[in-house]
Amino acid sequence: MFEILTERDRKVLQAIIMNYIQTAQPVGSRIVSKKSKMGLSPATIRNVMADLEEIGFLVQPHTSAGRVPTDRAF
Repeated sequence: MFEILTERDRKVLQAIIMNYIQTAQPVGSRIVSKKSKMGLSPATIRNVMADLEEIGFLVQPHTSAGRVPTDRAF
């Protein structure tokens, strides 16, 4: 399942999962950008998040929310 993900995808997904576990709130790209040490901009993270959502690892509860990991992501 994870072979379809790049290293960057895996790191972003891991950061989202860890933040979601800590807060139980949807995770936004800005939070991931600030908390992670990946050196990626929020815009880049949003693009990765959109890709992860497309393949079923994340869902977006509503338009202005961050993303939430799916069961598949865990």
